[in-house]
Amino acid sequence: MNRIYYSYSEYLVRKYGAKVYKLPINLPITCPNRIESSGCTFCSEKGTGFEAQENTKSVSSQILENMEYISKRYKAKKFIAYFQNYTNTFMPVDLFEKYMYEAALLENIVEIAVSTRPDCINDEYLSVLRNIERKYHIEISIELGLQTVNYHTLDKINRGHGLAEYIDAVLKISQYGFEICTHVILNLPYDNNRDVLETAKIISALPVHAVKIHSLYIPKDTVMCTAYEAGKITLCTKDEYLEKLIIFIEHLRPEIVVERLFSRIPEQDSEFSNWNTSWWKLKDEFVALMKNKNSYQGIAFDYLNGAALARGGYCFGIKK
Repeated sequence: MNRIYYSYSEYLVRKYGAKVYKLPINLPITCPNRIESSGCTFCSEKGTGFEAQENTKSVSSQILENMEYISKRYKAKKFIAYFQNYTNTFMPVDLFEKYMYEAALLENIVEIAVSTRPDCINDEYLSVLRNIERKYHIEISIELGLQTVNYHTLDKINRGHGLAEYIDAVLKISQYGFEICTHVILNLPYDNNRDVLETAKIISALPVHAVKIHSLYIPKDTVMCTAYEAGKITLCTKDEYLEKLIIFIEHLRPEIVVERLFSRIPEQDSEFSNWNTSWWKLKDEFVALMKNKNSYQGIAFDYLNGAALARGGYCFGIKK
């Protein structure tokens, strides 16, 4: 029987032989898009670190405090140091190296995950990570924020990069053998179902290992929040989002790990989030819908490797 989707928890157990927990790290950094403009329209002053520790704490302090809490609560013994908030390669390379080594030196850290933008990655930073990987025998993964392959939408949300920058970053990172996770938002106001489908297809055609799927939330005091309150943008319904999610998963390459299906944000920080429904209830509803239609991840993954030839038909004007 096919799994509904390839979950991150299943993948980590297969890879490390035990449950592994991500420990978020918040650095005193920002994003180039915030310097050059007002930043992405959906991004708050906190970035994505709503529940992160203060960035005034050292990397090791943040990791050890989070590790102690998770160890006691879940009996965990293996951890991923997750440089999560803002753009974690947007700093001098020597400072980047210092932060990465500080995480790698800690016991029970089996992986370093670096979240960044497609236009903020190059060989200098990748070489630092490769050296750490080889010296400490630690896994490296890089998370790239794409959101959508529709470059018109990327312009409208003031993303600050297009599709080409994402493709370039994926191809460059893949040369180092690091695992790549792509972040997408399936219900941006300017995207339709075709955009969702094409996002799944582009990701599946590239050497991407994982996706982190977000349902759009609107943090307070953002450009998008102002537009939302003024009625200038309309968000899709819960049922429409579930339809988009099903389309995305059905067209996603089966080997790609799905780290997340819905966003999570504290209620007090958002003007809109998940249609006032808990993420686990949405997940249960999604799984039920997939089961009812006998569907699963990759059921529609039939569009690469000369798909028209595989379907047969005409060859040089002569029907087979």
